Amino acid sequence: MTDEELVAMAGEYGFDCSAPMDATKLEVLEDVRAACEKNLCGAYNTTWACPPAFGDLDKSREMLAGFKRGLLVQSVQELEDDFDWEGIEALGKRHSENFQKLYAKMRELYPGVLALGAGGCKNCKKCTYPDSPCRFPDRMVYSMEGFGLFVTQVCRDCGIPYNHGRGTMTYSGCFLFE
Repeated sequence: MTDEELVAMAGEYGFDCSAPMDATKLEVLEDVRAACEKNLCGAYNTTWACPPAFGDLDKSREMLAGFKRGLLVQSVQELEDDFDWEGIEALGKRHSENFQKLYAKMRELYPGVLALGAGGCKNCKKCTYPDSPCRFPDRMVYSMEGFGLFVTQVCRDCGIPYNHGRGTMTYSGCFLFE
């Protein structure tokens, strides 16, 4: 598919913004992983898709090295106020559902696609980590930050804003392929 077709498809799957990516330019940063280890999101050491389960930054670099193209997708929502937790939760749910639907399509188009999302994998209510293997390894969504990617910079490199203005919330994710 062309970049234009991919962006159009992302819109059809409910994403508010999307852009093609040059996956060869992704930079894995120690500082991002260090911030991840502070566990502000609560997913660190709780899921196969977040650190430390999937490996160190060398593993991230190794996994990213095989990809040339990508598609960045975003879900954006205006909030009633800075404490609109219901709006934030609704956006997170919408983003996750749309991401999984598009991921299924991307797997058809590009076997071996790598999905990197906002936060950890949300396929299961409770991850099997560390007691049992992942139930759905073919649908796992790794954390962009867990991979050491500075999401603000990834968005900038793709030509779309990370922050869409005061009173909005944005969730970002990407698919890497080819």
